[in-house]
Amino acid sequence: MSNYRNRSLTKLTTVDRLLRWIICGVLGMVLVLWISPKGMTLNLPRISDALLVSSRVGTAPSLPFVEGQLSDRQYIASVFNNWIELYLKKAKAPVTLDGQELFFVTDTAEHSAELRAQLISEKLEEAVASENPVQVKVNQSNNQLTIISLNNQQLLTVTSGDAAPRTPQERAQEWADKIQQSLTTGKQQRQFDFIVKGLIYSAAIVFAAISLHSLSDKLLRQFWQKISLPNLTEDSEQRNLINSLDLLRNLTIGTARVVIWLFAALGISNLFPVTRQWSYLIVNALITTFTSPILTLGQQAYSIPDILLLGFLLFGLVNLSWKATDLFKSRILQITGMNRGTQEVIAVIFRYSAIALGTVVVLQIWGLDLSSLTILASALGIVIGLGFQDIAKNFASGLILLFERPIQVGDFVEVGRYTGIVEYIGARSTTIRTLDRISIILPNARFLENEVINWSHSNPVSRLHIPIGVAYSSDVQVVESTLLEAAKSHPLVLLVPPPKVMFLGFGDNSLNFELLVWIDQPSELFTIKSDLNFKIQHLLLQHEIEIPFPQRDLHVRSGSIPLQISTNLEQTLIQVLQKFLAKDDR
Repeated sequence: MSNYRNRSLTKLTTVDRLLRWIICGVLGMVLVLWISPKGMTLNLPRISDALLVSSRVGTAPSLPFVEGQLSDRQYIASVFNNWIELYLKKAKAPVTLDGQELFFVTDTAEHSAELRAQLISEKLEEAVASENPVQVKVNQSNNQLTIISLNNQQLLTVTSGDAAPRTPQERAQEWADKIQQSLTTGKQQRQFDFIVKGLIYSAAIVFAAISLHSLSDKLLRQFWQKISLPNLTEDSEQRNLINSLDLLRNLTIGTARVVIWLFAALGISNLFPVTRQWSYLIVNALITTFTSPILTLGQQAYSIPDILLLGFLLFGLVNLSWKATDLFKSRILQITGMNRGTQEVIAVIFRYSAIALGTVVVLQIWGLDLSSLTILASALGIVIGLGFQDIAKNFASGLILLFERPIQVGDFVEVGRYTGIVEYIGARSTTIRTLDRISIILPNARFLENEVINWSHSNPVSRLHIPIGVAYSSDVQVVESTLLEAAKSHPLVLLVPPPKVMFLGFGDNSLNFELLVWIDQPSELFTIKSDLNFKIQHLLLQHEIEIPFPQRDLHVRSGSIPLQISTNLEQTLIQVLQKFLAKDDR
C-alpha cells in the first residue's frame, strides 16, 4: 500500500508540474499575442516577399543577393533585413468587407491610411448591398498612376507605398482579383438560400458544442479521477498537492468549456456577413481599449498589455532568482564548508541582489526610462510612510539581521514565550521551529525591539543550572559527589569546563544546592535537564538521601479559649453524651 501511495504521489507531482508548465506556456502565448494585437490586424510582410526582394539585384533595400557572391549566411541575413524593412514600411490601415480584411493601405499626401481605408470600405459595402452586378478593373491614368475602378468608378489609387515590395501594377491586379471575389461571395451570402443553410450550420455547431461540452467534462473528470490519491494521510505537503490538483482540475475543465463555446461562437459569427462584421468591430474595439495608454512615465506611455508584460517578466525574474539561489546553495555553498548561518546570509544577499539587478534590466528592456522613476519613488515613499510602515520597518530590520547577524539560521533562541531553532531569515520575517516542530513566523523588528536570548551566539557553549534541595540530616559531601557523578555520566555534558556543585544556603526545610554543567548543544537543553533530574533522583535514592517535603510548625499558646454556645445546642450535646454512656454500661 505504501508503494502504491508513493507511486501515486510521484504521479501527482509529475502531473502537477506538467500542467503548471502547460498553463504557463499557454498564458505566455496568450500574453505575447495580447502584447502585440496590432500584429494580428496589420499586414505583416511575407517571407516570400523578402525573398522576392532579395532575389532582385539592385532592388533590395538592404543586401542584394547575387548568386555566387553571397554565402548562405549572408543571404539569410539579407532576407531577414528585407523582411524587417518591409515590416517597418507595412500598411497601416485595413480595408474590410463584411468583417474580413482584404488588404492594407498606407498614407498618402492627401489622406491618412485610416481615412483611405474607411472610404474604400464604404464603397465596397454599398456595392455588395446593391442588386447590380459588380465589375472591378485595373486602369492606368494619364499621369502613369495605377487605379482600381469599381463599375467604371475610381475606387482607389495604388501607390508605391501600397505596392512595396512589388510594382503598383502587380499589387493592383492582386487587389482587384481579391475585391472581385469578395464582392461576389458577399452577394451570394446575402441570398435567402445561403441564410437558411447558415442557420442549419449554426444549429449543427450548437449541437456539436453541447456534445463536446459533455464529452470533455466526462473525459477530464475520468482523467483526474485516475490520478487522484485515495486514503492519504493529511499532512501539509499532501494537502498542498491535493489542493493544487483540485485547482488544476477545475481550471482545465473550465478552460475546455470556454474554448469549446468560444470556437462555437466564432464559427457561428463567421457564417453570416452581419455577425462577422459585428465580431470584427467588437474585437477591434477590445484591442483598441486594451492597447490604449493608461500610464505615462516620462516620455513613454504604457497600455494594459505593457503592464501585463512587465508583471509577467518580474514574476519570471523572481521565480528564476529563487531557483538560481537554491542551485547556488546546493551546488556551491554546501561544498565550501561554511556553517549554515553563513550560507543562508550569502544566499539571501545573492537572491535579492539578483532580483534588484534583474529588475533594473527588465525595466530597461521594457522601455522604461529610469529617470522617470523619481516621481514613482516619491509616490511610493508616501505610500510606505502612510500605510506600510510596519513592512518597511521589518524589511529594514531584516537587512540589519543579515548584516549584523545577531541571530543566524541554526541558532537556538528564546524570543518572549517562544523557544526554538532559527530556520529561515527573510526580508520581512523570520521562521523559528520550536521543539514541538511548530513553525513560528515572527516579524524581523521583534528581534531588534525586544530582548532575545541566543544560546548559540558567538559560542554555543552555555551553562545549565539545576537546583536541588536535600534534608538537613544529609551529608553534604555525599550530596556533592552524588550530583557530580550524575553530571559526569551524561554524554552531552562537557567535562571541560568541569561540572560544579554550589551550596546555596540553608532553606526553610532543606539544604539548597545547585548543579552547574556546561553543554555545547543548546537545542538539547530541556532534554539534558530532564535526563539529569532522572539520574539525580536515582542516585539520591541509592545513597538514602532524602528530599524533604515542605514543613510548617503550628504553635498554639496555652490558656482558655472563650467559647459560647446556645442553650439548645448544649442540651442536645448532653443528651447525646448520656445515650452514648448508657450503651457503654450495658
